[in-house]
Amino acid sequence: MFRHTIIIMPHSRMSNVCYFLLLNLVIFQFGGVVSASQVHCFFIFGDSLVDNGNNNYLDTTAKVNYLPYGIDFPAGPTGRFTNGRNTADFLAELLELDKPLPPYADATDWDKINGVNYGSGGAGILDETGKQFGDVLTLSEQLSNHEAVITRLSGESRKLALQHLSNCTYYVAMGNNDYLGNYLPKYYASTSNYTPKQFASLAIAQYSKHLLRLYMNGGRKVAVNGLGKLGCVPQQIAMYPVSASTGCVETSNAAVDIFNEKLKTLIKTLNLLPDARFLYISEITDNPSYGNITVVGKPCCEVSAEVMGHCVEGSTPCSNRDEYYFWDSFHPTEAALSLSAKIIYDAMAPLLQTAPTPLISVS
Repeated sequence: MFRHTIIIMPHSRMSNVCYFLLLNLVIFQFGGVVSASQVHCFFIFGDSLVDNGNNNYLDTTAKVNYLPYGIDFPAGPTGRFTNGRNTADFLAELLELDKPLPPYADATDWDKINGVNYGSGGAGILDETGKQFGDVLTLSEQLSNHEAVITRLSGESRKLALQHLSNCTYYVAMGNNDYLGNYLPKYYASTSNYTPKQFASLAIAQYSKHLLRLYMNGGRKVAVNGLGKLGCVPQQIAMYPVSASTGCVETSNAAVDIFNEKLKTLIKTLNLLPDARFLYISEITDNPSYGNITVVGKPCCEVSAEVMGHCVEGSTPCSNRDEYYFWDSFHPTEAALSLSAKIIYDAMAPLLQTAPTPLISVS
């Protein structure tokens, strides 16, 4: 007969041990219910193009947990800045994850091992960006949340945690608000202290620090999304002179182009780091395909001039949503996001597994 010695640990200590065992379980893939995925684990950093509910818990006007947002999403309004699924949702589907990444605000300990979505609407690369909306999770704060996850993972072994995180894939998409909500309004009002080249340098210098911070915390396979043609969003078209040939504000697009070129150079520099696999990706193609989309210059919903060009709460949006590129004054429709997500996914191919690998999930 065996005798069992019961050791009573403090709750926090016991919790750390359990988490440590879970981490071992994931890394060595013992037991559990196995599901196929093209990534070992997946983390997202970004703004309203990926936010799926983090801002719901913040004191901010950058919040859309009301109709008509989510009108085409099964769960209704969830904090996604569109009518249905967003970029993060489509990437999860394309990567064959069991379900969309949960927002960090709602994530369980198990979620935090397999990956979470840190995205926050209104946030930017610079800490000052988005502060006019109230509380938003800047990229710096999103990285702090990620470090909190690492601390949790590292309860018994930071080395083991970093080993796990080095096998994860990361998607980072920041900078839209640094231009749309920070620099460009000042530029056109002639109140900015920076030329487009100077501002791009400022933003890239800060971005460099953030991405290096991610690397130091285990990030090795990192897809970094460049900025799109921001001069073509309805808010820009409504406020500033447009080109007769493109219908977009080309001075804004030119400013963004400077940022993107500097970002490409930064990615090359980061790849000089040991084992680094940073990848610059872009949704801009030479021959864009819009599928069934025919309306590209105006929003589908009635927008509010008072609330940052968001849809008027309770308003009735257009019925032919699959034919519109933009949902409100800034954000694409689900139809448009599905197209851009496929471009992003295809561009991420060098960071993905050549064959699906098993991820352990809790049934």
